[in-house]
Amino acid sequence: MASCVNFSGLILVLFTTIVASKVQNNTGGSLRFMVLGDWGGLPEFPYRTPIESAIAGAMGRVAKDLDAQFIMALGDNFYFDGVKDVHDPRFKETYEDIFTAASLQKPWLMTAGNHDHNGNVSAQIAYAATSMTWFYPNYYYPYSALTPDGASVDIFMIDTVIFAGNSDADFLGKTPKGPDSVRLAEDQWTWLEEQMRNSKADYMLVAGHYPVYSIAEHGPTAKLVKRLDPLLHKYSATAYLCGHEHNIQHLQFTSQNSYNQTMDYFVSGASNFIDTSLKHSDTCVPPCRAKFHWANKMSLGSFSYIDVNKDRMLYTFMGANGKSLYQHSMKPRKVQRN
Repeated sequence: MASCVNFSGLILVLFTTIVASKVQNNTGGSLRFMVLGDWGGLPEFPYRTPIESAIAGAMGRVAKDLDAQFIMALGDNFYFDGVKDVHDPRFKETYEDIFTAASLQKPWLMTAGNHDHNGNVSAQIAYAATSMTWFYPNYYYPYSALTPDGASVDIFMIDTVIFAGNSDADFLGKTPKGPDSVRLAEDQWTWLEEQMRNSKADYMLVAGHYPVYSIAEHGPTAKLVKRLDPLLHKYSATAYLCGHEHNIQHLQFTSQNSYNQTMDYFVSGASNFIDTSLKHSDTCVPPCRAKFHWANKMSLGSFSYIDVNKDRMLYTFMGANGKSLYQHSMKPRKVQRN
């Protein structure tokens, strides 16, 4: 297996100062954006799955109707071993040639999954310099947006493989056993906590590839349960978004510490394959609640969209037929603002 991180490139880029992009939608009453995970096609012809093709078509139609402003892609961008370099034809075969709708020619906020780390993630970051839509300034980075009615949204895109390590979980049933580099993982932990501590936004999203909690095949990610979950509660995050599981889930977890906050976790990983496993359904017990799970093998997958204004953030799972599968509404954060 290829090394999961190009360390020389990573060390350089980790010290680059990232300035959060500002996006404002001036049409309609809300800011709207799309979410998908585990969407990365196939390494051989036709370089796509029927599910990926159907999701691309449905996303294009929904993004046009909603005037979506950007797309969040939650890893496993290229099955099964990422890309080799910035000139890899997979960028065209699995991304550019599939997501062709004019409504999807918006910023795509990228992060890496375990399959991307089997290849060259630094090449995916470098590809951003050649693409009008592929937004990937660093292994982890902030992104900020404003709604038309003035609500602020902070998004922190993280690399969960750097946090927890890589695995071939899709095929060998393995789970991440810990970071390849403790120093690089600690650098990211320090960065993330600082970003979360300083955020005064009305809504805060943290997004990565591995789930914190899951009732499906892979189950909870131990390193994220131990260290990320407390940060989400401590700094009143609105939600955590991820992929990795090839299904969709909404879970809630009420902290048993002094914060006593209920956190929302959304898994959106059914944009290329579908897996019906409920192997870890017994691991989500009170105070964890599995609110929704869907993995219909007879369907053509799922993606999500988020609609946010000053009053609420609405998360919607969509089927490839363009119909809503499930919705959940969240209120703005209660944070001290200077």
